[in-house]
Amino acid sequence: MLQQQFFNIHDGISPENRTLVANSLAGLLADSYSLYLKTHNFHWNVTGIMFNSLHLMFEEHYMELAIAVDSIAERIRALGFIAPGSYSEFSGLTKIKEHTGEIDSQNMVQYLIESHEIVLKTAREVLPLAVTANDQVTMDLLTKRLQIHEKIGWMLRSLIQ
Repeated sequence: MLQQQFFNIHDGISPENRTLVANSLAGLLADSYSLYLKTHNFHWNVTGIMFNSLHLMFEEHYMELAIAVDSIAERIRALGFIAPGSYSEFSGLTKIKEHTGEIDSQNMVQYLIESHEIVLKTAREVLPLAVTANDQVTMDLLTKRLQIHEKIGWMLRSLIQ
């Protein structure tokens, strides 16, 4: 649970809704950061016949995720909360499984598909809370995240079908 800052915000979002949205966004932040780490790890360690294509694709994906985690964290701050930012906080919040050691490129792609699907599910869980809170800024952020993760999922699935 996030702790609210000690300042009042009077922007039409109730304190209860603000708390629900910010706490849910913390889970999205943790999932997104965990996916960032996984994608960056796979970028460094991919091998095989698809090396160049996957290396470049993974780089594009982790760079996009770096921007995303910043946007999500800043939204949490704008709602009046401290954004989680440590490994221990993220590990307690994320639903994304870690994969370590030597992994072949096909499994890397499959693990990334699964992880993007987790981020999509998390974002979809936050969306109705943002709608109830009448929080258009968070709704916009979530719509963008959904579009990006759906597109990346489609691209990754295309590699293994």
